[in-house]
Amino acid sequence: LPVKKKPRTFYSAEQLEELEKMFQEDHYPDNEKRRQIAAAIGVTPQRILVWFQNRRAKWRKLQKLSIKGNRKYPASSA
Repeated sequence: LPVKKKPRTFYSAEQLEELEKMFQEDHYPDNEKRRQIAAAIGVTPQRILVWFQNRRAKWRKLQKLSIKGNRKYPASSA
């Protein structure tokens, strides 16, 4: 039997602002912290877990691109 996917969760601007603020503080919140965030913004802890996984992936990708960009165009020493 095919596994049913969960419907996509859409976050409000306020929820995203709070999530981004929490991400700046800690990239790996523990179970208790995820529960607190979930209660504060009104979604399930599982959704918080997935959001943080996706946000860390985005962060790593941006880090990689930033490093590549710095190597490609080294600062001129003029």
